[in-house]
Amino acid sequence: MGKILAVCVSTKKGEQKNNVGQAELIENHGIKGDAHAGDWHRQVSLLSHEKIEEFKKKGIEVEEGDFGENLVVEGIDLAKLPVGTKLKAGEAELEVTQIGKECHDRCNIYYTVGDCIMPREGIFTKVLKGGIVKVGDEIKVVD
Repeated sequence: MGKILAVCVSTKKGEQKNNVGQAELIENHGIKGDAHAGDWHRQVSLLSHEKIEEFKKKGIEVEEGDFGENLVVEGIDLAKLPVGTKLKAGEAELEVTQIGKECHDRCNIYYTVGDCIMPREGIFTKVLKGGIVKVGDEIKVVD
């Protein structure tokens, strides 16, 4: 079981996301108002807090959302979850659709430190059941 530490959105693709504290997840769409929401398999992105902390040890200060992630999660090694895993996050339910991603264009983080963890450590999900998610909510793998 884990805990949601940040809920991040951006209105434009290619921008860092901002922690808004809570958001509405819409079934088969994603986070209401987020640029990456839509009818596709990468509706909501998640990144482990522990992996962000490891990255910070390189001496670069990053904030929640800087890697383009929607949800920052503590207590679950997300990149180890297989595709098809179901998660309950707050009121919503998600299904893992992709582990990592190929970066066609390097992000600002990559140019600053020569690395970005989202392609290796981030996961992507689709929304199976909508609902509100907020900082402090539990997130858990559903059997």
